[in-house]
Amino acid sequence: MSLFAGVGGGAGAADPASAGGTGRVLLELTPHKIAVCHLVQVFAPPAQAGGDSVPPFPFESVAHHNRLGLFLFMLTRSCDDFREPSLEELLRQLKAVDDLTNGWLCEQLTSTLSVLNSPDDLFNFFDKLRAVLTAPEGASAEDIFLDPNSQLGVFLRCCILAFNSMTFEGVCHLLADLVMYCNSTDASYDLAEDEDFDTEMNNLMDADIGSQAGIFEKYRQGYASESHMGESTSALTCAPMSLHDFDEANNFKADDNPTCLRSRWQLEAYLNQQADILEKDPSSVPLNSFNATMTQLQTLAPELHRVQFLQYLNALCHDDYVASLDNLHRYFDYSAGMQGLFGRSVSPMQDIVVGKYESALLCLGNLHCYFGHPKKALEAFAEAVRVSQMNNDDSCLAYVLGAISNLLSKIGMSNTVGIISSPYSLGTNIGLGTPLSIQQQLLVLLKRSLKRADILKLPSLLSFDHLSLAKFELKHVQRPLVSFGPNASTKLRTCPSDVCKNLRLSTRVLTDFGTDALSTTNDNGSFSTSWLRNLSAASDSWRSSSMKSTKLHNDFDNFHYHAQPSPVPAPVLQLAGSGYLLRSTAWEHYGSAPMVRMNALVYATCFADAASSSELSLAYVKLIQQLAVFKGYSAAFCALKLAEKKFPSSTSLHIQLLRMQILHERALHQGHLKVAQQICDEFGVLSSSVCGVDIELKIEASVRRARTLLAAKQYSQAAAVANSLFSTCYKYNMQVENASVLLLLAEIHRKSDNAVLGLPYALASQSFCKSFNLDLLEASATLTLAELWLALGSSHAERALSLVHQSLPMILGHGGLELCARAHIVLAKCHLSDPKFSVPEDPEAVLDPLNQATQDLQALEYHEMAAEAYYLKAMAYNHLGKLNEREEAAACFKEHITALENPHNEEDSLAY
Repeated sequence: MSLFAGVGGGAGAADPASAGGTGRVLLELTPHKIAVCHLVQVFAPPAQAGGDSVPPFPFESVAHHNRLGLFLFMLTRSCDDFREPSLEELLRQLKAVDDLTNGWLCEQLTSTLSVLNSPDDLFNFFDKLRAVLTAPEGASAEDIFLDPNSQLGVFLRCCILAFNSMTFEGVCHLLADLVMYCNSTDASYDLAEDEDFDTEMNNLMDADIGSQAGIFEKYRQGYASESHMGESTSALTCAPMSLHDFDEANNFKADDNPTCLRSRWQLEAYLNQQADILEKDPSSVPLNSFNATMTQLQTLAPELHRVQFLQYLNALCHDDYVASLDNLHRYFDYSAGMQGLFGRSVSPMQDIVVGKYESALLCLGNLHCYFGHPKKALEAFAEAVRVSQMNNDDSCLAYVLGAISNLLSKIGMSNTVGIISSPYSLGTNIGLGTPLSIQQQLLVLLKRSLKRADILKLPSLLSFDHLSLAKFELKHVQRPLVSFGPNASTKLRTCPSDVCKNLRLSTRVLTDFGTDALSTTNDNGSFSTSWLRNLSAASDSWRSSSMKSTKLHNDFDNFHYHAQPSPVPAPVLQLAGSGYLLRSTAWEHYGSAPMVRMNALVYATCFADAASSSELSLAYVKLIQQLAVFKGYSAAFCALKLAEKKFPSSTSLHIQLLRMQILHERALHQGHLKVAQQICDEFGVLSSSVCGVDIELKIEASVRRARTLLAAKQYSQAAAVANSLFSTCYKYNMQVENASVLLLLAEIHRKSDNAVLGLPYALASQSFCKSFNLDLLEASATLTLAELWLALGSSHAERALSLVHQSLPMILGHGGLELCARAHIVLAKCHLSDPKFSVPEDPEAVLDPLNQATQDLQALEYHEMAAEAYYLKAMAYNHLGKLNEREEAAACFKEHITALENPHNEEDSLAY
């Protein structure tokens, strides 16, 4: 029976290219690797023909045997640090596997290391290892031996090859390192005073290293059980993926085992892991301490130029423009095209050979895009397109096109003529001689990038392009490029089915994960690292359950699956999770509140481990917004406090904006206009001063300013702000936002008693909503239209009532507290305004919606609308002749009017 036969990654470790093409040995032999070699020998002893199929001594079962094999496999793939673990850490981890043998594995390891006193001992040790890889004559399928092509088999072969390549001086240095390895765990177990490392080498060989037995005895007495898993002496080894104790980095000394670095593959996996941490939670990584650690790693491994790229990412995440640009230049200057970017793609082949000029331009464009320099970013991208086409670099060209489309979709640019090559560069390929609009250019770029990603088999880019197309189709009507002639399309509406189709196709990167094209090269070491970190918790759970029973358990599944991470790579999970987050946004546009909550919950529950802090905070924001709309501000602020503990508002823009949005809404409802204006000013400060950058935030600030002026009854100023906002949205072709702005203009004219001017805006907003399938906003626009008709006189009451009945199913099914209360009030006003309606004949038609409205508004503390509801109730009770109920409703009306006109303790509005 071949152990771990055909494990992925084994062949890659034996490939000379994995060593970086430097011509050096594949693996540098260290004391830690010698210890792992001994454990592999215990796991798979020299095969014996005709032997029993039962597990070898001292394993009691196949599960116990596999437990050690899995531990060794993870040990050779982990990348939690750039240095190898100390002997103390290895024994602590091993003890979690060694419970069933009463510490036999630890004793064997310590005794084996203690007898390696000379080069002959090392030669005999590695000579015995050869027998582990050799199948005996006449071996059958039932015999246990180690497959030479498996992960552990390749590891042994590399160690044997490294030892055979060593000189005698190298072997002597290895013995000296072995002594340091055994004694560096505790100062009380140093060598005797007469053992001086500066004396002649023969004195070192004769030294008595038996003094290390004290530390071995410590583990036999159960010292390791008092320690926690993951507490390495290394400066960068930490249990959580999102928090790193970089404060210890400055305590690192280059003299502590300076040559005990991990393998090249593990070093690169470690750097990839640090890049993931920077993306996931950059606020947890101190700028200077992290750079100091990377400098130390670069000192130990000068040929590892990716350290400079990681320093570039660190400076980028900490908004240091000068340092990020300098490190980016250094990386491409020193790597000179010999190394690539982090191989984080799930494609079987590396997508980009970074180091080339076009890839440097791609990174430079992303840097300018991050810092809000759209024109410089487009210039860099345009040059990258030219160089990629000249060098036939199709993969880089595909990524550049995706980057340009991402830039154009995020940053508003009213005119790109003269920036992207020439104004006709995108139009000539489709037979047009006129410049294309910014949206048409974006659509052409997206389809080009999607086509190239499909041809080149780049699943990550393919998934990203499908997400981008879904986002584009959600907010833009795809008008035909040739809009004349008998075959011209008259359909000017978005297509939700196309959005759902692209969202479904984007998740194929997850469904195709099990195929050979994706599963053979996705092991980046993160799963093994997390498995070892969780080993202590799994062992404690297994140990406590075994103590309660009469005999020891061999529950391998409990050991294997307890709190272990998903083996799916983080980039795959990120892309799949982004699909659910975009689904939530799409349903938010279409007006389905349950679907918004469901998709946001799926993302926050299933993809939280792989998500970046920005995207995860966005999912929390969507859920808290739903609470504010449907449960009121008290529930929303309780959830916001929990979210701020997880995502501090000082580091999360999404949480900061959410807090300001809810505070502004509550201030408007309570009549605290000074506080509302103060929050509006804060919105303006947060946005960038660069034209086109943070355009959505600028629009949000203008909308809230207009609403504040409307609440202050400064109608002319509010209308001026709204008109300017409409021009801005039209300039950047933000039609979905235009629908809300038009509805705001209609509301301003309605409250200023100018319903005739408000009708065109309400009708235009309704038309926009139909074009973009904004069902809930369309219902709100229909409700506003009914209010405008009512304002024109009681003769239009029937028409207004018909419009209200038309919008009620959507509002009552998916609307929040405010919208439902408003619909109920308008319904009651329609009945009370209709001269044909008699309140005494059908009082429930008026009182029931008003009672529901007052109940909903109580949670929102909306004084103005609540006062209107109680005023209508007083009128209804007056028609019914119920004087006590009328006076009670009138008292409530007066209370809300007083609170609105004379607000108290406005400063308390900022507290929650």
